[in-house]
Amino acid sequence: MCMKTRKLYDCDLSPNSFFVKEVADAPYATSKDKIGIFSFFSGAGFLDLGFETENQYEIQFVNEFHLPFLQVYRYSRKNLGMNEPVYGYCVQDVNWLLTNEKFPRLKSLVEDSKLRNRMVGFIGGPPCPDFSVGGKNRGQHGENGKLSDTYVELICRLKPDFFLFENVKGLYRTEKHRIFFEELKNKLTENNYVLTEHLVNALSYGVPQDRERILLVGFLKHSYNLGCNPELRISQFPWKSNECVDLGTLKNMPWPHQSPFKENQPLKQPMGIDVRFTVQHWFNKNKVSTHPNAEHFFKPRNGLKKFLVIAEGDDKKKSYKRLHRWRYSPTAAYGNNEVHLHPYLPRRISAAEALAIQSLPINFLLPPTISLSDMFKTIGNGVPFLLANGIAKTIAQFINEKE
Repeated sequence: MCMKTRKLYDCDLSPNSFFVKEVADAPYATSKDKIGIFSFFSGAGFLDLGFETENQYEIQFVNEFHLPFLQVYRYSRKNLGMNEPVYGYCVQDVNWLLTNEKFPRLKSLVEDSKLRNRMVGFIGGPPCPDFSVGGKNRGQHGENGKLSDTYVELICRLKPDFFLFENVKGLYRTEKHRIFFEELKNKLTENNYVLTEHLVNALSYGVPQDRERILLVGFLKHSYNLGCNPELRISQFPWKSNECVDLGTLKNMPWPHQSPFKENQPLKQPMGIDVRFTVQHWFNKNKVSTHPNAEHFFKPRNGLKKFLVIAEGDDKKKSYKRLHRWRYSPTAAYGNNEVHLHPYLPRRISAAEALAIQSLPINFLLPPTISLSDMFKTIGNGVPFLLANGIAKTIAQFINEKE
């Protein structure tokens, strides 16, 4: 643990540690109007960044089990000029926070944050391979699947004023997983939360990626004044208020399907598409060829013939999907042997290009010291930045309109 006399950023993060500032030493929020955020399964912090850049929120506490992801989190925030979390970081499995030894300390942090801030919210997306159709599909009994129940248990025991739960659409649409999802919701309802859920697509928020996710938001009845009929009030949650495009209209545009692969050759932009949602637009916007992570991509030892024969836009296979420069990307998933190829170069996409597809700001950087596997895993696991920011705005809008 860090000593009181040392600053948090001077500490070396390591597994099996609980690096938090002492409550007495933690700085107060810059304004009582700030909403304090406790982040779980934080990864590289895409979701957190979406909330904090809205400027109504302040990150209080960050929990992430995989140390390289947390190193990305801290490195990127430092480069963005953002403050460290008020209470610091926890490098541990979330189940560890529920142990008799550690739970009282986490509880004291939440209680302290409620005194310092306007209100407190939990945000998190438990690891989802066990609910993904293309993943392990072990459901609630898988090692990752169990973490959804742990997250809900933390919410029920610590009673934040609101929470956000994010996961893959398989938890919502697959029958056997939906039963588990309903059990989680029942538990939250029994603990005095009123709930609203929505299946979102990142495209609707300006992300150049066809990525569906289920979002569950809940507010605690007794700590947030929802009136005499909270169920009616939560039914008015403005889910679509910060979407920037109608999804049906966007998908019905005349997007190109496939074009023969021609190495580093121009391809005329089709008429009738919204270029803001294209891979090429975001490559240009983020200046991916000169980005510090431009050279971070997997390079086969002897090259692969596949890199030269797969057509631009051929993304229907499980792996070796080639993106189309004048179309949005399929879901950014870089695990389970899923490989995405550059539209017009004979290679896999770079970390800089993957960050652009996740709609990250141009100055969001990954540390060069972590492995390529960790780079792509944390990028693919993250919530697209513009989606995260849109949801943060929507939650703040709901709170502000009520108050």
